[in-house]
Amino acid sequence: MNSPTLAVLPRYLPSPPINGFHLGPLFVHVYGLMYVVGITLAIIIAKRRWRAAGGEPALIEEIAYWCVPAGIIGGRIYFDLTTPSQMTHRWWGPVAVWDGGMGIWGGVLAAVLVGWWRIRRRGHPVGPVMDAIAPTLLIAQGIGRIGNYFNQELFGGPTQLPWGLQIAPAHRPPGYQQYATFHPTFLYELLFDFAWAGLLIWLGGHRRVRPPGLFALYVAGYSAYRIFEESLRIDYSQHFLGLRLNTFVATSLAVIGVGWYLYAQRHPRPPHDAPSPPAPAVTGRPGKSAE
Repeated sequence: MNSPTLAVLPRYLPSPPINGFHLGPLFVHVYGLMYVVGITLAIIIAKRRWRAAGGEPALIEEIAYWCVPAGIIGGRIYFDLTTPSQMTHRWWGPVAVWDGGMGIWGGVLAAVLVGWWRIRRRGHPVGPVMDAIAPTLLIAQGIGRIGNYFNQELFGGPTQLPWGLQIAPAHRPPGYQQYATFHPTFLYELLFDFAWAGLLIWLGGHRRVRPPGLFALYVAGYSAYRIFEESLRIDYSQHFLGLRLNTFVATSLAVIGVGWYLYAQRHPRPPHDAPSPPAPAVTGRPGKSAE
């Protein structure tokens, strides 16, 4: 009697054969869709966190209206400036975000500057709002990395590990055509982003962290992780002194984030720098408007 044959599972992670789907006449890129999902979830969570801190959830929506476009523009500008040879060779190349190519550093910087302006304009304290938003940025970034998986981009060097990512020959960079599986750095970052977001949420609920301490830890932690990721990635990058440009950016921001956190904890914010509670409902007598 012959023994049944067991199916042999592949010792690698397969890449998806497509990077999008048709919705009627519209082609939906998974890369862009993941950013929409990530940003939407981040806004929902940030509103809940800001409400729990005693703030007005509508403020988060207003900030998002300004910061999301600013982040997309800033992220694309950073990509265009640091890797101009990787743009699509068409007139729309500089703005072709649907093909991938978003520099997180430029996106966060632009969003922070615009968000700072809007928060101060509304008369709210900046630090507590930034702390409410910090973990949600990591969640959005982690979900966004799923788009890199569908685009078969931003992976690391060759590996024989069981979780190595199979990359189609058309997506392998020059000099790596003979390899089939690579480090899935998108997955490494997704796991780190979610874990670091969970830690920031826990710290905010169980430890006394003076604002904007959580945001500073977001900057420091994510940047420190990126030093590791940049050591694995083999996609095109500008180099300086033999290292990828983003390695220097990540190192600088990790140091700045740690220094920022230490400064925030040693210099308490002014007593007035606290979340503003939601405005109470104002009612008037029937037939008359409230003054």
